[in-house]
Amino acid sequence: MNLKYTAERADGVIPVKYRELMSVAVALTTQCAYCIESHIENAVKAGASREEIAETVFIAAALRAGGAVGNGLFAMRLFEQKSETGQ
Repeated sequence: MNLKYTAERADGVIPVKYRELMSVAVALTTQCAYCIESHIENAVKAGASREEIAETVFIAAALRAGGAVGNGLFAMRLFEQKSETGQ
């Protein structure tokens, strides 16, 4: 499977601009600097506006923060289990 082709092909059901915005969001959450640069460039070429890029950044940040909260709750639950059993 050619992953680059999957994200950048022109014949998908989801328009290229929106695929690139999704790719930017994923690149932000995985913290891949090369991917961020590549997909920002592709998103701009596909017609993404400054406002669309900004909203993508905010959505990615919110989802990443949500993951940290979820994992934090999991860590606290583990602490409670381990401290109750003396392990």
